[in-house]
Amino acid sequence: MKRIKLLNLLFFFFFPFFLFSQNSQLPDRPFFNATLLNSNPVIDGNVLSDEVWMSVPALNKMIQTKPRFGDESSERTEIRIAFTNSILYVGVVCFDSSPSTLVVSDSKRDADLNNDDSFLFIIDTYNDQQNGFLFGTNSSGTEYDAQIDNEGSGNWTSARQQGGVIGGTNKNWDASWVVKTEVGDYGWSAEFAIPLNSLRFSVGDNKTWGINFQRNISKNHEVSFWAPLPLGFGFDIKRVSLAGKMNGLQLKKPGNLKLLPYVLTQGTHNSVDKENSLDFDFGADIKYSITPSLTLDLTYNTDFAQAEVDKQQVNLDRFNLFFPEKRAFFLENAGQFSIGSPGAVDLFFSRRIGISGNGSVVPIIGGSRLSGKIGQTNVGFLSMFTDDVEGLSIDKQNYTVTRINHNFSKSRSSIGGAYISKSGLGDNSHDYNRVIALDGIWGIGKKAKITSFISKSYTPGIELNNHAFQLSANYDWNFWRLMAAYTEVGEGFKPEVGYLERSSFKKSEFLVFRTIRMNEESRFLEARPHIMNRSYWDFEGNLVTSYTHIDSHWAWKNGMEIHTGINFSKEWVNEEFQISELKISEGNYNHSEIAIVYLTNSNKKVSLNGRSVIGGFFGGNRISNNLTLNVRSGNKFNSSFFINSSILKLDNGDLNAILSGSRLSYSFTPRMFLQSLIQYNNVSNLLSVNARFGLLKNANTGLFVVMNILKDDDLLDYINNQRLTVKYTHTFDLIK
Repeated sequence: MKRIKLLNLLFFFFFPFFLFSQNSQLPDRPFFNATLLNSNPVIDGNVLSDEVWMSVPALNKMIQTKPRFGDESSERTEIRIAFTNSILYVGVVCFDSSPSTLVVSDSKRDADLNNDDSFLFIIDTYNDQQNGFLFGTNSSGTEYDAQIDNEGSGNWTSARQQGGVIGGTNKNWDASWVVKTEVGDYGWSAEFAIPLNSLRFSVGDNKTWGINFQRNISKNHEVSFWAPLPLGFGFDIKRVSLAGKMNGLQLKKPGNLKLLPYVLTQGTHNSVDKENSLDFDFGADIKYSITPSLTLDLTYNTDFAQAEVDKQQVNLDRFNLFFPEKRAFFLENAGQFSIGSPGAVDLFFSRRIGISGNGSVVPIIGGSRLSGKIGQTNVGFLSMFTDDVEGLSIDKQNYTVTRINHNFSKSRSSIGGAYISKSGLGDNSHDYNRVIALDGIWGIGKKAKITSFISKSYTPGIELNNHAFQLSANYDWNFWRLMAAYTEVGEGFKPEVGYLERSSFKKSEFLVFRTIRMNEESRFLEARPHIMNRSYWDFEGNLVTSYTHIDSHWAWKNGMEIHTGINFSKEWVNEEFQISELKISEGNYNHSEIAIVYLTNSNKKVSLNGRSVIGGFFGGNRISNNLTLNVRSGNKFNSSFFINSSILKLDNGDLNAILSGSRLSYSFTPRMFLQSLIQYNNVSNLLSVNARFGLLKNANTGLFVVMNILKDDDLLDYINNQRLTVKYTHTFDLIK
């Protein structure tokens, strides 16, 4: 334990000296002047024959990140970008010497474009070098958009994360925009038309936005950028601090007042109680842009029937599982409300609103949200009211969050604070929980950041040790990624509208990660050796958990990867707990395990991802295998079949935990889809089916038909429920 503490302290001490000793320089960022149009291009996917586009200067230099770092792209790309007073237009021609080999793996909205022949661009509309809007498409016209917060960074330590906004990339944000594509002998082209009232920005003359473009060429596993990224930054575009610049924008206030009503009918059948019900409901949202950078949302009788259900998890530990937020209302601008350590100490976690501790739905009466920017200051205010549920002994509650965060745009730095409150209504006003917090980021050039937060909670009956804080530093530049952090959560800290991976701990952690790019003649692309440690102590100085991971990722140019690692763990169990029917006794457990991850070429129609772990586990042994088989046919049908198994052999018994299932998706068009998620968990004998049909009109609006089935075979506590929901949502643009 002393050795680990000393190693962490030494690493943290020498870390800043390493930062300032690195002198590698970033090439000057490219820039161009925006073009203001007098007439609009025809949005049909044809760029080369449109005279309006031919009058706009083209950007045509793209630099590879892989496979040949620093070389110009193997295929020519012409990008044109222009404005009117109300619309941002982007036209791109992706020349390709073999257009018959273009890869499109999925056509549904927000499908992953990394393995397709695709084109993406990010715009930093506030030029704050931290946040942005990401848009993209492939040759079949897939619509992809996302909000980027804090350059897309999340918490690398949280194995429980499954997505959502926690990672800093909110792909569940959907704007109203149009893209059309065309495939020809020259390759393929795309035209984007994005209404300015779908974005957030500051009005004025001669404005500057950050901007970058990315092209993926599937046949070569090639990734290239207009504003090139340093080696080791991965292959995505989210680092807006490294983007180029678009100057000379003339921006006026666009009108934006939208009414989004919905109607819903829901039929439920309970086979156990022989009960049937048919319900009808309605509600509405209102969206109003007070300024182009500040939006007010109002919601009444909020409903999330069209959201995908959670993926089941089997808890093989004594700490909390993490389930991501998937509800559209809470995901929009969610990054502005985030504070804490993502996936580990989230001071605000929106799933606490409208979802009970056992996963049951709690009706949301309504609420309001104000979010956006005033100058360089991010502001967020959220107030939601939930109804009582007699069967669950849940009373009416109010949830209020206030968040302010000021960006210092030239330094990637910020400072902010938050107030988070949960309080009972009426006779339960004495039941409350409040959290206050301050946080900050100090950006050290383009290469490093020091981040921190400090927080305190207020709960009736708890007066002592109700604090939490974190101090962390990271360096990310030319082959190296380094991180060190210290986190403390007091025994009395209770963020009831937040998420804690575990309660009451002191944690130190570090990461040393190196990227080694192979020579151009090699079939290997790169190796990524790394070591990390994460250690938890209690407040008596006892080491509760220590986890050390030593690994290397081996990546081939054909898209295949193998990760080979070894893990060393220490666990102190001071109170007996259970994993299913197995009892884990008090004591100290020291174990090691080997881990292998294998990823085949995901560009192919059939690909396999797997992870296998073999080693010790709480005094016994564990063999864990997670396998996912991905199968697609053309750009319409996508499927994945997964099985996660853990075979535990302990002194007091054995357990074979299996979670299996499939995801099936058929995209009739980019805006019409049929999806299903089928899961079976042998520990709880629970079978769940979630099937969704969507016919999208605009972002998150249209017709949705959802079927949910939940069934088990427990004769003592039988579950067999079916629910069919039909929901229609429409957008009325009252002011354009």
